[in-house]
Amino acid sequence: MSAPPSDSQPASRAVPSSVDVVVVGAGFSGMYLLHKLREMNLSAVAFEAGTDVGGTWYWNRYPGARVDVESLAYSYSFSEDLEQEYEWQERYPTQPEILRYARHVADRFDLRRDIFFRTRVNAAAYDEQGRTWRVRTEHGDAVTARFLVMATGCLSASKLPEIPGLDRFAGATYHTAHWPHEGVDFTGLRVGIIGTGSSGVQSIPVIAEQAAQLTVFQRTPAYSLPARNRRLRPDEIAAMKANYRTFRQAQKESGFGVPTPIPTKSALEVSDEERDATFERAWESGSLVNLLTAYADLSIDQAANDTAKRFIHRKIHQIVEDPRTAADLCPEYPVGTKRPCLDTGYYETYNRENVHLVNLRRTPIVEITERGIRTSDQAYEFDVIVYATGFDAMTGALTSVDIRGRGGAPLDEAWSAGPRTYLGISSAGYPNLFMITGPGSPSVLSNMVVSIEQHVDWVTDAIAYLDHQGLTTIEPTQEAEDAWVDHVNLIADATLYPKANSWYMGANVPGKPQVFMPYAGGVGEYRKTCDEIAAQGYKGFALSV
Repeated sequence: MSAPPSDSQPASRAVPSSVDVVVVGAGFSGMYLLHKLREMNLSAVAFEAGTDVGGTWYWNRYPGARVDVESLAYSYSFSEDLEQEYEWQERYPTQPEILRYARHVADRFDLRRDIFFRTRVNAAAYDEQGRTWRVRTEHGDAVTARFLVMATGCLSASKLPEIPGLDRFAGATYHTAHWPHEGVDFTGLRVGIIGTGSSGVQSIPVIAEQAAQLTVFQRTPAYSLPARNRRLRPDEIAAMKANYRTFRQAQKESGFGVPTPIPTKSALEVSDEERDATFERAWESGSLVNLLTAYADLSIDQAANDTAKRFIHRKIHQIVEDPRTAADLCPEYPVGTKRPCLDTGYYETYNRENVHLVNLRRTPIVEITERGIRTSDQAYEFDVIVYATGFDAMTGALTSVDIRGRGGAPLDEAWSAGPRTYLGISSAGYPNLFMITGPGSPSVLSNMVVSIEQHVDWVTDAIAYLDHQGLTTIEPTQEAEDAWVDHVNLIADATLYPKANSWYMGANVPGKPQVFMPYAGGVGEYRKTCDEIAAQGYKGFALSV
């Protein structure tokens, strides 16, 4: 049995004053990193704000929370024994099942003894003379380390909407990223929910089954496909376990960290009947990747993408009975340029008598009142308001820590015009600072576990290389960083991604620079680049004794 969250932190344990590596975060990145560092006989400590491991899957406990990558693929590959012994239950596991997996990993590899829970890192400063990082926590602890690794996650810095009166509402309020561990009973209540991204799409059908009334406030509709979730069959589990090594290699070489055939046809070169049949198979498959990779040009050609958009619009109109509601649920931006969703009965939920959709592009929210929400044309009264308003993605968890590099330069100022990294792993001016799945890497465009393992392996290999060569520091050159940022932008500009006001672009955070943050060149190609750079003695990095 996994230790319960309340027992995860021995009260008497002292934080060490000096270690080889400080890790910030104990999600899937931090846990694997601790395991690797221990294998290398390096001393390490991890600081985690929560009361247990799991990261994203510790915090996001909202109703219906579920991963959109299949469980047998959304799992660690570093231990063949772990692969064989762990039994997943569902095709797309819920948050509790994924958290159980994270806790199992922590138990199996005895990771908690190096983790300090309930401890948020406030600041980290590089000491140029000592060539070390000085890391400070909210409790006043100070740790000196040779290396600092930010394993803080891409979707971990939550945000509230920019609406007047947020503190005015007299009823209960909840954010999907900070859900009460004991859950919430909505039975008989009038509920308002703001936001229809992934957390909204997943939670709305579940809340609707309980609430007396559910009013959904939507600014931008999401593209969502049915997940077709089910319990896993013993034969498919056995088949995957027998084939894991081949499958894992295919994951590493794929575009999204999910093996799929590489499309060769244009959506525009086939007949309407053939194309619709292909899209229909993708819709029925319960896989996002099957739709996004149905044709070679869906992500780069507007006319090709429009064929997928029209298909999904037809599906929405077939499912949703009220024509106006159906029209309001149809997105106009290109398919895939915002994170698409997998759902269980999302569009069907709008056929319920107790569910009402408010289109905020037509009637925007004016304020939160003591009794509820007021739009430009109506005042709504609620017992509960749910904020499904997402995150300051990719950079928020990094810039929320006061990180200062050479000359005391703050990272948030260095990134004031947008994040600047080399490979999404490190930034010029910040020696021995690594980011796991940072901006400028595939990260959120991939199966996160595949990208996490690749980054952790690369970072720990770099540390081992330094030690073997008798070197002390590694830091990107400004030229290499500039070239990588230009390359990331060039790849993005060749796609349709920048056409949407997405959190990929930072568009959901007022004042945040509008730049496309992930690397859109694919997981496999990115891995090749990282491996080539390492093989060339870490080309583009300045190494020093």
